[in-house]
This record gives sequence, structure tokens and C-alpha cells, in this order.
Amino acid sequence: MYQRTPEEKEKIKEILKLTEQNNIQVLKLWFVDILGKLKSISVSYREFEYAMTEGMGLDGSSVEGFARVWESDLVAVPDLDTFQMFPPEFTGAPIARFFCDIKTTDGKQFEGDPRYILKRNLAEMKKAGFDQFMVGPELEYFYFKDDKSTELLDSAGYFDTIPLDRSYAIRRQTMQMLEKLGIRVEYSHHEVSPSQHEIDLRYNEAMKMADQVITYRTVVKQVAAANGVYATFMPKPIANINGSGMHVHQSLFKNGSNAFFDEKDPLYLSETARQYIAGILAHVKEICSVTNQWVNSYKRLVPGYEAPAYIAWGRKNRSTLVRIPQVKAGKPNATRIECRFPDPACNPYLTFAVMLGAGLDGIKHQLKVAPITEENIFRMTKEQRAAHHIDTLPAYLYEAVNYTRNSELVKKILGEHTFEKFIANKDIEWDCYRTHVSSYELERYLSTL
Repeated sequence: MYQRTPEEKEKIKEILKLTEQNNIQVLKLWFVDILGKLKSISVSYREFEYAMTEGMGLDGSSVEGFARVWESDLVAVPDLDTFQMFPPEFTGAPIARFFCDIKTTDGKQFEGDPRYILKRNLAEMKKAGFDQFMVGPELEYFYFKDDKSTELLDSAGYFDTIPLDRSYAIRRQTMQMLEKLGIRVEYSHHEVSPSQHEIDLRYNEAMKMADQVITYRTVVKQVAAANGVYATFMPKPIANINGSGMHVHQSLFKNGSNAFFDEKDPLYLSETARQYIAGILAHVKEICSVTNQWVNSYKRLVPGYEAPAYIAWGRKNRSTLVRIPQVKAGKPNATRIECRFPDPACNPYLTFAVMLGAGLDGIKHQLKVAPITEENIFRMTKEQRAAHHIDTLPAYLYEAVNYTRNSELVKKILGEHTFEKFIANKDIEWDCYRTHVSSYELERYLSTL
């Protein structure tokens, strides 16, 4: 049985008072499965106190990547710090929500819970001498007329100020809803492809940001649906145009100072930052199946569409895997790296965990980063890339999964339970994909073979 501390019990009393004052009728308990898909338990107002005090039971064997049948009983325990009341215009009724930690029935932490996996790796970060892992993701997405086609809502391009049509209005409503939910929006804009948009969230600590990413994706889809359209975070829904990425800006802090900053370095990067980058580049093939977990993810990671396909780092170079954004002078806390390979359909808890784990491994082993690349890699020949020792990312999901399968680092980061479940899930996805006969094959071969 899970036991609350006296401080937590006092907090529960405060939350119960808020729910009564605001006539909250339903409490949503949120958690995600191994793939990052949002799951929810709805609790009626009569059970609020019980749910917050002891948690609500769930069948873990019915949740992707969770428990096996014979160990299926789990408990969703609300993280009291994540209490959030939804504006009535968002849910249509007085509703509040918690993110949950998944426990076993004897009160122990369930090792397959993605939030716990990130927490465990953040604890490893603290053992390594750092206080905070700060992240700022840029999630791109498309608006379509519905979920049955890719009919566009607009024909605008990068940073275009589109007329006050449906796309603009829906994006504006989404930003306003995120702010009402306490999620700070830095800015938004139209992306490169028609009907593609981006809303950037303000830099935050990794666990809070992972929760915000889940909320962000939910709000984007919910507001779109309320306007009669469909929003998708599918990495590459349309061929021959740019797909959607989730560039993740990140840095480590120690004693309140940015451990990535060095005022004497030409790039203002500390040796810690360079070792962190070296760790990302050294292990990116192993972590790629987590940061880019779908068959469709690898349709995006091809040359020519501003998505990184080559393992290199640069300053202003958007053809590289890792980029060093330029920051204003006198702002050392803004020094950071930008990992450009993840996509917005990932599990953010696991994605942040594997990038952090790879970077910390680079610091631990004092890895030396390769020379910086300032040339456009997309325009290099195969021979030129070889001369610069520039390798490529996996070309398809099964290749990426095989790198992960043989990675002791990823097994350590995810834990054996989730590692095995994740590999098994991706093997099944690949088998389904490779045995499927596509319209491309029928159009190309049926009339000629």
C-alpha cells in the first residue's frame, strides 16, 4: 500500500479545497505508455481524496510496454505537484488533472514507468555533480482537413504572415490555451512546409518539460478538433516536403551556473559541453530508435529536407545533427546545444533520458568531440564525407533497433524491463511494415512484372 507523507496529506487537503471551490466534477489521472501515448483514468468527485491518497489501480498488462499478465496489477499515484485545472472552454466541463507515477501494489516504483526512467537518470546526473538538466523542445506539426487525408489548410511557408485564416486562428487559440494551463510559450510561427506550424516552449527542467510536451501535444490536437480540423505530429506525412522534427535545446547546470558556458572559448562552450556533444555523437545510432521510434521517422531523416542525416556538429550549420545556437553576449545561461534529430512523435521522457545518458557518458569518459563542421554536408560527395569522417544515421527503423539491441548504455538508461519491451515492440512494428504491400509497389510493379 502506498503511504503519503504528512506534508503530502496537507497538500491533498489544499487541492480538495480548490476542487470544491471550482466545482471540479472529474479528476483525470494521466500517464503514458512505453511509446509515449497518453493514457487516462477518470475519477468522480466522490473518489478524489482516495485517488490522491492511495492512487487508483490499473491493469498494467493492457498498457503497451507495461507489465506482463501475471504481474499486471499496478497503481497510478498522482504527482501532487502536477495538479492542473482545465479551463472550461478546453474540456467543456469542470475538470482537473494530475500526471501519475506508476507504482506496484506494495508501494514500490514500477520500473517500466517512463516518468520513473527519466527521474532515475536525473538522479544519475546529480551523482555526476550536476543539478539540473534544462531542455527546450521545438515541436513541429501539420494541420490537415481531417485524419483521413493530407488535404492542407494553407499554402504558406517559413515565417510567413498568413492571412487571418483557420490555420492562424487555431495556432493562436492553442498558444492562449497553453498559457492558461501554465505552460510558457516562447513564440510560434509557420514552418517551411504548407500547413506546418511550430510553437516553442520556454526552457525548463527536463521532468517538467516532458510533462509539458505531453500536455502540448494534447492541447494542439484538442484545439484543432474543436475547430473541425486534424493536427498530426507524424514525422513525415507528405513525401517531397519537409517533415516535422522536435529540435531539443539542452544544457546542464551546476550550483546555479551553466556548466556548458566558458567565456574564454571561441564558441563559449566549456569542455563539459564538448564532452557532452561527443557522447551524443558517439551514441546517437544506439539511441536513435528511441528518439525516432516509428517506421515513418526515417522517411524524415533523409538529405535535402533540413532534417539531419549525418553525424556531425556545427555552429550555424543546420545540416548537422547537433548545432550550437548563437546567443547574445552577456547571457551565459543561454549557452546550449541543439539536438536536431528527435521527432515530435517520440516518448519525451525516454527521449530526454537517452540524450542525457549519452551526454553524461561522454563527460564520464572525457570523450573528445570531432572537429566542427561548417560546410553544408548535404552538398558533400560521399568521398568528401568520408574524408571528414562524417558517418550517417540509421536509414530505417530496423537498422536503428539493431544498434539499440546491442547497446549496453541504452539498456542501462532504460532499465532491463523497458529495454526488452521496447525492442520487442519495435520488432513487431518492423515485421508489420516489411510484410505490408504498399501502393508504391502495386503502382510500380503490378503492370510490368
